[in-house]
Amino acid sequence: MVGYGVNEDVLKNLKKLDELSPFEFKDLLIKLAGRNSDKIMLNAGRGNPNFLALEPRHAYLQLGKFALSESERHFGYMGELIGGHCEEEGIEARFEIFTRNHWRERGTKFLNSAVSYVRDYLGLSAGEFLCEMVQGYLGCDYPSPPRMLPLAEQIVKRYLMKEMGAGYDLGYSIVDETQLFAVEGGTGAMAYLFESFKANRILNPGDKIAIAVPIFSPYLEIPKLDQYQLEIVEVKADPESGYQIPDEELDKLRNPEIKAFFLVNPGNPTAVKLEEETLKGMREIVKKARKDLIIITDDVYATFAEDFKSVYSILPHNTILVYSFSKYFGATGWRLGVIALHRDNVVDRLIANLPEETKAELDKRYETITPNPRELKFMDRLVADSRNVALRHTAGLSTPQQVQMVLFALYGLMDEEEHYKNAVRRILRRRYRALYRGIGLKPHENSDCTYYYTLIDMEELSERLYGKEFSKWFMKNFPPEEFMIRLAKEAGVVLLPGRGFEVPHPSARISLANLREVDYLTIGGTIRRILDEYYEEFVKRKGEE
Repeated sequence: MVGYGVNEDVLKNLKKLDELSPFEFKDLLIKLAGRNSDKIMLNAGRGNPNFLALEPRHAYLQLGKFALSESERHFGYMGELIGGHCEEEGIEARFEIFTRNHWRERGTKFLNSAVSYVRDYLGLSAGEFLCEMVQGYLGCDYPSPPRMLPLAEQIVKRYLMKEMGAGYDLGYSIVDETQLFAVEGGTGAMAYLFESFKANRILNPGDKIAIAVPIFSPYLEIPKLDQYQLEIVEVKADPESGYQIPDEELDKLRNPEIKAFFLVNPGNPTAVKLEEETLKGMREIVKKARKDLIIITDDVYATFAEDFKSVYSILPHNTILVYSFSKYFGATGWRLGVIALHRDNVVDRLIANLPEETKAELDKRYETITPNPRELKFMDRLVADSRNVALRHTAGLSTPQQVQMVLFALYGLMDEEEHYKNAVRRILRRRYRALYRGIGLKPHENSDCTYYYTLIDMEELSERLYGKEFSKWFMKNFPPEEFMIRLAKEAGVVLLPGRGFEVPHPSARISLANLREVDYLTIGGTIRRILDEYYEEFVKRKGEE
């Protein structure tokens, strides 16, 4: 059947559209939406938030002023041409003078409070901290150590453990035993991990890895690349149970052929966190049957969920944690992420148990780093591998990026009443409700949901609006891609197809992060209008039978 309201020349390639990734399909929809000059494009396919944290950015600017004033203390005989590096001696007194002189400028109070927090609560040296931040802002040194600046790591991992539900107050051993590698966002983290797994023979062509689905589509594409050639075993979340992973799916992890388990928690596109019972089930499987299992969890959306608990918090010795500052702080352009790994971890044990022949090959790979390559831990291998070993001395995230990361982390730590977090969550929930007001339905509320994204199940939606008979007719005759093409062509609305994320039902992912509340009201109304037209066609054809 030719699609209602869509030209045949668009629909004739629907089979080819099935082969596109969600992001390739999105690009097509953007082109279609852009052709209608009478409509403003509403691209709800983007995960880039349109909100951001202001205070740590203002503090960054004030820190920059202080850093430049520190640099200007040197080479004065050359006029204003050249500055120098930071000197720790007397820096606290100079910072106190600076804050007094700039007290009325936004960002100064927070910066002053941050230094106090570092000194008076964390017990770190304020002078060392200021010097590290000044040097970092100026970008006048290579990152040293390349993995992460020392005090930056102490602060960021405390923030990270707080948000992961792992305990972050003074005295928690998991904070002390966690190491961080600062990287270029979550995507950089995944790229480095796959490369290092391959280089260290942890994952080899033909190996099986499990992936929790639905999931961010590139995580389904990376393992299939020529350099990896991994076999994917899907661990399927159940839509009927709110996208939790049922026991029979978790039991797939008991298979010793599965080397690693990848997941995004809370999910993308599902926007749902794993419940306590699901986490307990994973822990039981690892403790009783799979002590050799590597778990890689991408927890970038953790801060949007209530009472979040990461897999890392319950299985720290088996889990590699990936986190990005991009979504919560509105910092996608900064490219700020970390890889967190416990000092006592399963990857080091697996490397130690490799065959002697393989160990000898790896000795040659890392012999330029240390005279004892077999003592080199996976975290250090990961850093070296990120620059093909030979260029390891230039590895690491740029120091200005690390400084902004630290200020974000301190902002999260010091906001004990969670004013920023509650404000961001409120924005997302209001947009979700506006979307459904536009559709004309009461939205489903879920305490496990982040509301960063929402999935529109086309079958469920059409049944809720017009009944089961219409829903069956609609799903039989009109592929969801056609519906999304109509949204783009006629109304300039761009959504992402759920199938590319391995969502089991015909669906569309809507990002609630990147448009105004009124825009989601418009999107909801547009969805309803087009479905009304399909229903009118259904009634007309039924009357002709």
